[in-house]
Amino acid sequence: MATCIERLDLREATRSICEPKIVHCIEPLKDSRWDRFLQEHPRASMFHSTPWLLALSETYGYEPIAYTTSPAGQDLSNSIVLCRVKSWLTGRRLVSLPFSDHCDPLVDATEERDAIASTLQQEIESERWHYLEIRPLTSFEMCPSLRKMAITYSFHKLELSYPIDAIFHGFHKSSTQRKIRRAEREGLTYREGSTQAFLDYFYRLLTLTRKRQGLAPQPKMWFANLMTCFGDALKIRVALRCEQPIAAIVTIRYKDTLTYKYGCCDSRFNNLGCMHLLLWNAIQEAKFSGLRFLDFGRTDGDQQGLITFKSRWGATQSVLNYSRYSLSDGPTHFFDLHSSKWKSRAAKYVLKRVSPALLPQVGSILYPHIG
Repeated sequence: MATCIERLDLREATRSICEPKIVHCIEPLKDSRWDRFLQEHPRASMFHSTPWLLALSETYGYEPIAYTTSPAGQDLSNSIVLCRVKSWLTGRRLVSLPFSDHCDPLVDATEERDAIASTLQQEIESERWHYLEIRPLTSFEMCPSLRKMAITYSFHKLELSYPIDAIFHGFHKSSTQRKIRRAEREGLTYREGSTQAFLDYFYRLLTLTRKRQGLAPQPKMWFANLMTCFGDALKIRVALRCEQPIAAIVTIRYKDTLTYKYGCCDSRFNNLGCMHLLLWNAIQEAKFSGLRFLDFGRTDGDQQGLITFKSRWGATQSVLNYSRYSLSDGPTHFFDLHSSKWKSRAAKYVLKRVSPALLPQVGSILYPHIG
């Protein structure tokens, strides 16, 4: 009898392995399992989090969804989270996730990945999405029958497990350590907060910076929503000279990582080390709070100056490979900088000549279409 039972158990186990996985589509902002799943998954980042998804939804109207093989009533064991971006200007697409530096698919088993990939391919075909974009930190391949386009960025992360003196001595001596000391000698003032006044400081400097770069600033409402959604985990850090704000950065704490997400400055004061003062204060706070990493985020491959800047903080540089999967070849939308370089140059030429007072309105119009 025991032998028969053992054989039955073996057949049941074999059947459960061979049966195709059923994929479920959930709404993470409404699913009570989501936050618990993220807390337990080692690769879950700020960009997967409920506050980030909520800010995307409230600011741009994007619809966060997630695909998983975990049925209702069971804890989530895997997921790929995306947003449905529907634009009359730039097309309809699935992105994981808009305005996010990276968003690892939280799927480890091959059969689960393949099942979710198959479901995503079916949705692309049935709904005629222009493309699916995945932004993994680690290597991730899916949808082999779809056409794939790779987009490459640099990524920097600073390890904070060493003593604070060792971290400081890991900075580039002349361009980073000396700039920090220069800021201290110049008597620059450091302040931090998440109030309307700090948002106003930051946004004025952001508008100046984006104009200098030939880019429109993100809508101010985006940052206001981030402040509301993340609460005390978000800080706007400001450097002042004679009570005048001259540089600002936005950092967000999630789990064991502090993410440096946005930075801006008045370029007239760059030589004073104002950005270095802000980052050094952020690093010290993260270290003494017991965090393990500072995420410096992604950088376009042609921004060599910014890549060098981040590397000189002792951060480890790696490659981010975004993947776009589509049914056909060719440019995916008008603002695709990788397939339409001349359009990018033309847009920058125009935006550099737009009044700073008008740039926020331009950004509010454009950003919902370019997520």
